[in-house]
Amino acid sequence: MPYEDFRPPKRCLRKTWEPSVSGTRELAPSPAPKLTVPRAESEAREGRPCGHCSPTHPCVFPVMDELDANVSSKEGFGSVEKVVLLTFLSAVILMAILGNLLVMVAVCRDRQLRKIKTNYFIVSLAFADLLVSVLVMPFGAIELVQDIWIYGEMFCLVRTSLDVLLTTASIFHLCCISLDRYYAICCQPLVYRNKMTPLRIALMLGGCWVIPTFISFLPIMQGWNNIGIIDLIEKRKFNQNSNSTYCIFMVNKPYAITCSVVAFYIPFLLMVLAYYRIYVTAKEHAHQIQMLQRAGAPSEGRPQPADQHSTHRMRTETKAAKTLCIIMGCFCLCWAPFFVTNIVDPFIDYTVPGQVWTAFLWLGYINSGLNPFLYAFLNKSFRRAFLIILCCDDERYRRPSILGQAVPCSTTTINGSTHVLRYTVLHSGHHQELEKLPIHNDPESLESCF
Repeated sequence: MPYEDFRPPKRCLRKTWEPSVSGTRELAPSPAPKLTVPRAESEAREGRPCGHCSPTHPCVFPVMDELDANVSSKEGFGSVEKVVLLTFLSAVILMAILGNLLVMVAVCRDRQLRKIKTNYFIVSLAFADLLVSVLVMPFGAIELVQDIWIYGEMFCLVRTSLDVLLTTASIFHLCCISLDRYYAICCQPLVYRNKMTPLRIALMLGGCWVIPTFISFLPIMQGWNNIGIIDLIEKRKFNQNSNSTYCIFMVNKPYAITCSVVAFYIPFLLMVLAYYRIYVTAKEHAHQIQMLQRAGAPSEGRPQPADQHSTHRMRTETKAAKTLCIIMGCFCLCWAPFFVTNIVDPFIDYTVPGQVWTAFLWLGYINSGLNPFLYAFLNKSFRRAFLIILCCDDERYRRPSILGQAVPCSTTTINGSTHVLRYTVLHSGHHQELEKLPIHNDPESLESCF
């Protein structure tokens, strides 16, 4: 029966005793109680009068279509906003999928890239980010645009567990890459070979995938993150106005601290220490190279080509320092807001707005799309492999032959440190020393020497 056609029967007036002017007590009608819309709707569905008993207070029931229109106008996104939001999220997902796929294909096809140990971590990182962009991002985008979760409570738990697992695994891979570069640049070659053995690399990769399960599937499926806040989660899971459900993931104080420390703060601290030592070591190597060039420079009457190479070396060191700043800056910008909020929110009674949570979460997702550009596209070997793949095996982008115009190399020991001496052959047939490089500076730079 439509709400506007309902006419409730009259009820007797509830009267109270009030003193009159003559001193006697008379019955006076009490004012009609105010009735809210939810109560009026519930009483109308049950066939009971709404409580209004005076002709001056008729029962008025709003039409449900008008209610839905008001709710939809206040909550959710408009059509234009949905198109813009869906376009942006689709671009982020597509960029993450294509970028990480390109990294994995490049390493699988290029034999030289497979020889470098660091690339094993980069491939595993690309696989983790690819899973984030395929298994996590699309469902989050659908829920954000449609403003409803339609996949059930069990899949909500599975999707949330995958979210925590894969994003934590991605952060762990970034930490392992920083440690690998630290041992390769800041330690002697024998130390690097002893530290980064195939078995140890396999154990580190296994840890990047196994450790996150202890803060994702295990506690979430057991409900440990919900202890003490179950009522609050159930309240926020269902929206009575729009009659829709959401996939809500809230954490109590112990889980928030444990998860944030393990997934972000410990890897972040290790990355800061590793990249700081790499930066300092690169500066020291640049100074050592300058000293070696001055010690081996010819007399004042002869030209000094070392100045040109010194300038080139300083530019290289500056570029390396900028790359490290970009890597750490992007990592902090993408993940620090989310994990800071994740710890603060339980201690301020969960008052952080949902829009802020969504923005910080997708900022972390964007990091999965940036990793291929930061760790692969900035590498010359990866760029060459990408050009070969995208240009259909064009011969112009293939590596030059070792028997071709290669630069002869030899090694020497100066002050207990082994260095690579690279020469160029002059037209007169004499060799002129161009630069000396520590052989443990960058393993990739030695591919033409070994």
